[in-house]
Amino acid sequence: MFSKQMAMIVGIIVLITISIMMLSLSSRRPYPAHGPGRFAIALVAPFQKAISHTSRFFRDIWAHYFFLVSVAEENAQLREKAQQTIALQHRNEELMQTNERLSKLLALHRDLQQPGVAAQVVGKDPSPWFQTVLVDKGRQDGVDIGYPVINPEGIVGLVVEAGGNSAKVMLITDPNSAVDAVLQKSRARAIIKGGTSGYCVLHYVLRKHTVEIGDSVISSGMDGVFPKGLPIGQVLEIVDNESGIFQDVSVMPYVDFERLEEVLIVPPVNPPKPT
Repeated sequence: MFSKQMAMIVGIIVLITISIMMLSLSSRRPYPAHGPGRFAIALVAPFQKAISHTSRFFRDIWAHYFFLVSVAEENAQLREKAQQTIALQHRNEELMQTNERLSKLLALHRDLQQPGVAAQVVGKDPSPWFQTVLVDKGRQDGVDIGYPVINPEGIVGLVVEAGGNSAKVMLITDPNSAVDAVLQKSRARAIIKGGTSGYCVLHYVLRKHTVEIGDSVISSGMDGVFPKGLPIGQVLEIVDNESGIFQDVSVMPYVDFERLEEVLIVPPVNPPKPT
């Protein structure tokens, strides 16, 4: 059985070979020859057609594969460019916001008409008992203990520690902070100190003075530290203590300490004389 199959396969191969040879010989004539030539064409044609279709099939698959690879590479390049564009937009937006804040800080510096050092907030005290931040300017930049710290929104705090290249600033929301203040509308003087939950408290406001919600509180300049007229905050709540001569006033600071990034450090109004 095996030998008959082999003989049949060999016979087909020989027949195809002879047909191809005859077809080759007959192809030299301008027209197909009669007899064996035409027989060879009829015999070989189906095999040529099958080989041609198979070759075209694999060629199309190969071309399609390279097309998909090219599309995948192009998509990867487009995604990378899109990511770079988004990152560039974020950087540009950050630069625009920083430029806007620094422009306001520069305008504040010009309005004060006194020397000052611009600094960036680089750290914050995690302790809930103290409200302080760390800035990147120190004694080498002309910053010293007791220097007021402000920004375009108002008073930030006071320098309480100064190193060579950094300083610690106690915020006005710290319980140990104290600023001589005045109610802008009634001109009543008081002392504003740090309270709780980011608020301040205006102490020693006489009951005879009229205080209203939303009144502005500014620095009086009488403490010899902060320049006069700097914004501090606005009245949020009034506690009228009928048993005393004073009324306690809660104040919301103008400065958003959660978003504090740049500050201006200026010399005190009356700097202490060196001993």
